[in-house]
Amino acid sequence: MGQTETMKNNKITLGYSPCPNDTFIFDALIHQRIDTEGLEVEVVLGDVEELNQRAFRGDLDVTKLSFHAFAHCTDHYQLLDSGSALGNNCGPLLIAREAMPAKAATVDPLSIAIPGKYTTANFLLHLAFPGAQHRKEVLFSDIEAQVVNQEVDAGLIIHENRFTYAAKGLKKLIDLGEFWETETGSPIPLGGIVVKRELPGGLKQKVNRLIRKSVEYAFEHPKDSLPYIREHAQEMDEAVMYAHIDLYVNRFSVDLGPEGKKAVRTLFDRAQKLGIVPEIHPQYLLNS
Repeated sequence: MGQTETMKNNKITLGYSPCPNDTFIFDALIHQRIDTEGLEVEVVLGDVEELNQRAFRGDLDVTKLSFHAFAHCTDHYQLLDSGSALGNNCGPLLIAREAMPAKAATVDPLSIAIPGKYTTANFLLHLAFPGAQHRKEVLFSDIEAQVVNQEVDAGLIIHENRFTYAAKGLKKLIDLGEFWETETGSPIPLGGIVVKRELPGGLKQKVNRLIRKSVEYAFEHPKDSLPYIREHAQEMDEAVMYAHIDLYVNRFSVDLGPEGKKAVRTLFDRAQKLGIVPEIHPQYLLNS
């Protein structure tokens, strides 16, 4: 094996968000708290929709992205077993300044700030309220302010904003995660870690293995990752930070398993029936 091929088999670009769940998951890998098996990692940080767009362009070897976005690029990426964000009672919330019934007649006319067209949150909004067409793409961390300042009627919030909206006087109209769970009986698939199809098979398996080890290390040594989490969440209250991690990092982050894979398949099936995603590659799972 030549030097160029050896380097290719041991170096990747890796995209994820600066949110506490991602920095918690990847800390051990990035800071070599585990044996990285010679893998060199160039980290690219971005918010969820930025990472979705980079995946569409094929910019990154390995990246976090929304499952909704993944449905649009299964020809180029495969889903790893480890690193995903799935769970119960952790879905996006539709909020407004005033409480109102969460019915189509009430919600459909509203202008709604969404965290990105290709986010799983927006897919769930399509599923629950297909008639809600007045959507405005906004950086997820700015959505609460837009609702408070009456720039939009309602907002679709994700991540740590689940824990902060009430303190700003905003009201929950519906938890779209609960809506999904009632509809399907499955945990909600929010985001996954995908790897480029074209990479060597051994490298793809190494990445999958190391991310799993990084998650397991984080669970076993939760305080070790605190400096890295804090570095990227300086304005976040520590209680909110840990609540964020507890909500989005769980057994599915270690391994999707049959239940997690079924949830992803269900999301893809529903999205295809709505006509909002293309045909899914039959081998979208790395280990199918």
